[in-house]
Amino acid sequence: MLKIKKKTLNCRGRLVDLTEPKVMGILNITPDSFYAGSRYSVGQEVETAARMLDEGATFLDVGGYSTRPGAADISPAEEADRVLPVIEGILDSFPDALISVDTFRADVARQAVEQGAALINDVAGGTLDPAMFATVAELGVPYVLMHLRGTPQTMQAQAQYTNVPVEVIDELATQLARLRSFGPVADIILDPGFGFAKTPAHNFQLLNELDALVTTFDEPLLVGLSRKTTIWKTLHTTADQALNGTTVLNTVALLHGASILRVHDVREAVEAVMLTQALKKV
Repeated sequence: MLKIKKKTLNCRGRLVDLTEPKVMGILNITPDSFYAGSRYSVGQEVETAARMLDEGATFLDVGGYSTRPGAADISPAEEADRVLPVIEGILDSFPDALISVDTFRADVARQAVEQGAALINDVAGGTLDPAMFATVAELGVPYVLMHLRGTPQTMQAQAQYTNVPVEVIDELATQLARLRSFGPVADIILDPGFGFAKTPAHNFQLLNELDALVTTFDEPLLVGLSRKTTIWKTLHTTADQALNGTTVLNTVALLHGASILRVHDVREAVEAVMLTQALKKV
């Protein structure tokens, strides 16, 4: 079992210690996310945020652009119109909530941070908006840099690797160097991008060798496996029935060094963290 490196994130002046892994709850403000149970409309977000925070979420990830394979493209204005009122509503009720904005667009990220978001979660790792890295450096908030090839509409056609862990590490390292070329940046979190331009076999290989990413990079890792196709297709079931499988793979990720779990089901993920932490302390 891997010893997790001590890390902290500075989220609007609040230090979050990642020595013990944290949980990020997913709030999708979209009509077409792959898991129907994660779709929330304006008006539901405060109740959902309250439940997730009560269950132990450290972060709430608000997204207005569906990145499931083949999802329809929407304009930046429509995306902003979805997420900004939700961020405002949550912070009105929970001023101390740490909100992550799930976007690959620099302008949406900027508006969300101005609205009070504390992190930027970029599924494209700076590859889809040339202004993103400069914006991240300027805003000075923690940034999740995820591995992706292509776009959400084309990524599955680019799921071709000779050695997926090595290539993901190389491509993350390239984007990390590009980001740092824009000057000093705030805290960076890396995400190997499970399910993004990767087949189920790629995802299992990447998860099995997650330690390689932990030992290669100084940055903490965020893992997002929750209810994804890799789980429910392997089990011959559906996303609605993939909670148990999600918990199993989240546990594997924690044992291999994940610092943040991005999930639809917060309580179960928090319990996985508690149990793996107890195991490591023995």
